[in-house]
Amino acid sequence: MGKLITISNRLPFSFGKKNGRLSLESSAGGLATGLRSFYRSRPSAWIGWPGLPGSKITPEDEKQIVQNLTVESCRPVFLSGHEIEQYYYGFSNKTIWPLFHYFPLYAAYNKNYWTVYRRVNEKFCQAALEIAEPGDEIWIHDYHLLLLPALIKERLPGASVGFFLHIPFPSFEIFRLLPWREEIVRGMLGADLVGFHTFRYAHHFLDSVRHLIHYDHLNWQVNTGSRLVKVEALPMGIDYERFHSVVSTPEVQGEIAKIRKKLAGRKIILSVDRLDYTKGIPQRLEAFELFLEKNPEFREKVTLIMVAVPSRTAVEAYAQLKSRVDELVGRINGRYGTIGWIPIWYLYRFLPFKTLAAYYHAADIALVTPLRDGMNLIAKEFVAARTDRLGVLILSEMAGSAKELGDAILVNPNNHEEVAEAIGQAVRMPEEEQRSRMENMQKRLSRFTVLRWADEFMAELRKIRKIQEELAERKLDESTREKMAGEFRRARRALLLLDFDGTLVPFAARPEQAVPDEELKTLLRTLSGQAGSHVVVISGRTRKTLESWLGELDLSLIVEHGAWIRERGLEWATLEPAQADWKSEVAEVLNQYVDRTPGAFLEEKDFSLALHYRKVDAEIALLRMREVKEDLLTIASELNLEVLEGNKVLEVRNPGINKGRAALRLVSGKDWDFILAIGDDRTDEDLFAVLPETAYSIKVGMGPTRARNNLDDVTAVRSLLKKLARSEHE
Repeated sequence: MGKLITISNRLPFSFGKKNGRLSLESSAGGLATGLRSFYRSRPSAWIGWPGLPGSKITPEDEKQIVQNLTVESCRPVFLSGHEIEQYYYGFSNKTIWPLFHYFPLYAAYNKNYWTVYRRVNEKFCQAALEIAEPGDEIWIHDYHLLLLPALIKERLPGASVGFFLHIPFPSFEIFRLLPWREEIVRGMLGADLVGFHTFRYAHHFLDSVRHLIHYDHLNWQVNTGSRLVKVEALPMGIDYERFHSVVSTPEVQGEIAKIRKKLAGRKIILSVDRLDYTKGIPQRLEAFELFLEKNPEFREKVTLIMVAVPSRTAVEAYAQLKSRVDELVGRINGRYGTIGWIPIWYLYRFLPFKTLAAYYHAADIALVTPLRDGMNLIAKEFVAARTDRLGVLILSEMAGSAKELGDAILVNPNNHEEVAEAIGQAVRMPEEEQRSRMENMQKRLSRFTVLRWADEFMAELRKIRKIQEELAERKLDESTREKMAGEFRRARRALLLLDFDGTLVPFAARPEQAVPDEELKTLLRTLSGQAGSHVVVISGRTRKTLESWLGELDLSLIVEHGAWIRERGLEWATLEPAQADWKSEVAEVLNQYVDRTPGAFLEEKDFSLALHYRKVDAEIALLRMREVKEDLLTIASELNLEVLEGNKVLEVRNPGINKGRAALRLVSGKDWDFILAIGDDRTDEDLFAVLPETAYSIKVGMGPTRARNNLDDVTAVRSLLKKLARSEHE
């Protein structure tokens, strides 16, 4: 095992500069804090921005920063002030952040932001390439680096790359608003493992993959054609023991005593957040105001300590939010406060770790009600700090952590009445019930820590890499290509069985658009013109279509998956006795689905009917084709027909007709020195099954197959055929 390369926007250490002197501090972010011990557990490197814009750093500063970070196994990516403005404050936090948190009206679709975002992702890629070695594992984090997985995979195809998104991934209806949506999805799919906090986020991502680039997935594995990508839900934990054990230290106990003495006789409600519009702070304050209004008996008996950590103060939406929060706090305190009681203690600052732990333990209630949150570690930290096993957690159902902390009081943060009622329930909750709820949550959090989360992520990454390596062993390598070309060159009689759509030409939105180009015709003409070479195009196409496209060439054609054959120099002939009198009855059923499914259409062939749905919306196709298959299977059993599922097509035909039986007519009884078959979908599996052991069989794309080898795509197929065509003259 090589080293672990962690890549995130910020390093676990950041630099400041005051009076011309640099200072190094540990970063306070949840990711940096959580992973610090994990990345130190093995040979590692951490790549990220050191926290100062290029305009404030001299060449001497750069040298010092590099030296100091090298000791900490970190590697800086230096960013200019312009890059920070456009990439970080711009695309990351004015485009991705609001959109992914379901605030589309806040999202800015600025092309300059996007351009710089791509450039900075390239910078991070270059930093990774400078230190990455074979066997290293690269773990990329969060929305600032959505393009980075693909950038690294393109340059280091053998690299083991994981990506984890720490914020929500939105539904397709929200995500599709992003002008650069396809580039983002393809960037993320560069990873071998794409991780999310919840299954809902993972499902949304798969939904966007299916809608935008039409990749299928099975068992949470996306088939990109050339490799499999695993998508997984892995909720991030916290350093449970760190929060649990610090409470017993004299320093924290002293802080707890001070807080409780100052608020003696009152229930303490704690709210801790970055000052961010996704956190629902104004809504929380309004709900607290409603609680005071409806429960006058609790006035002067509860205090809300609201900690708001300054965040992204340069972004206008955050400045407006602060003004709104200041106004609400002032209004509520002015309306309900008395000489001896202020309803809300408002702390607009960052709290050190031990101080925060003291507030967690001193509070009776944690009010954690974001409007949308990828996970929310505050809720977990509060639970971990409750060594007395008391306290009540009120948690937004919109937070990812709500899926794990079911013993919290779950609320809709937009429902002020519900949140106010939850506060009332919390302040009245008996200790026995508090203890039962808290113990259940602590049991889970103490097991599923941040270290276990990291270990499980890396274990899943290794699993998918092992699957990829097993599949890669089947990929046609250069030595096999050379061997194949040599055998083809020496063969007296060579048979080439080639599928058409998805093998010789890319798929088109409509079948009639997949017209063979001149390069392909020239290639087929060269191969079929070589001494002893017999080229057969074996397809699901109709006689009329394939003959109009390839009829001029000296090759054989097999169409409708084996219903008809035209051997070179001969006329068309049927290979199997077949009936067509059933088509009108089946067509009536299929046309009902065509009418109800925009983008679907029915193709009639001599002995089959094909329902095409390549242009159908992916979600509709998934549901509608399930219905169609059920109806077709019923009809097929009654009429003695067969239902065949191809690539975005369902075909009904006479039983016994398939590419394998058709190919046997050409393969059997003839002394072939060389046989090669290439195809891309399930219909070609019948062909692969009948070939002799000495034959070469190749599936285009990944997935289970009877073929001996794989090629990635049409381009790779043509490259191979060109090599065979050249081998005749070598």
